[in-house]
Amino acid sequence: MLNISGLKEGIVLDHIEAGKSLEIYYNLGLDKLDCQVAIIKNARSSKMGRKDIIKIEGGLDHIDLDILGFIDHTITVNIVRDNAIVEKKTLCLPKKITNVIHCKNPRCITSIEQELPHTFYLTDEESETYRCRYCEEKYTK
Repeated sequence: MLNISGLKEGIVLDHIEAGKSLEIYYNLGLDKLDCQVAIIKNARSSKMGRKDIIKIEGGLDHIDLDILGFIDHTITVNIVRDNAIVEKKTLCLPKKITNVIHCKNPRCITSIEQELPHTFYLTDEESETYRCRYCEEKYTK
C-alpha cells in the first residue's frame, strides 16, 4: 500500500473526480508555487469508487476557491493545522469567473481585444450555465 506522509500545515483537496487532479493543479497555478504539492490519483473511495486527492503545504492564500468551485463544486477543502483537520470548506458555483474559460464566439470583443479579461457570469445554477460578459455566449459544463 502507498503511504503519503501527513501534512502539518496546509490544505487537502478531497473527493476530486478521478482523473481531474492535474486539471485542478494547472488551473490553480500550483505548478508555479514554491511549496510541496502531492497528487494522489485513483485512490480507493467507498463513496466514489475512485477519487483524486491533492495535498498542498501552506495556507489557503494559495488557492482560488472560485476557480476550484467552477471546476468541481463537490470537492471538499480540508484546512490542516498541527497535523489535524481544523476546518472543512464546502464549495459552490461562483457567480463570476475571470480568465478560467475563454469565449468561443469569434465575433466577441475578446477575440479582437486580446488584453480584455474573459469574464463569465453564472446564469443558471441548475444547468451550471455561464454567459460571456460581453456577447452573452453560453458556456455549459
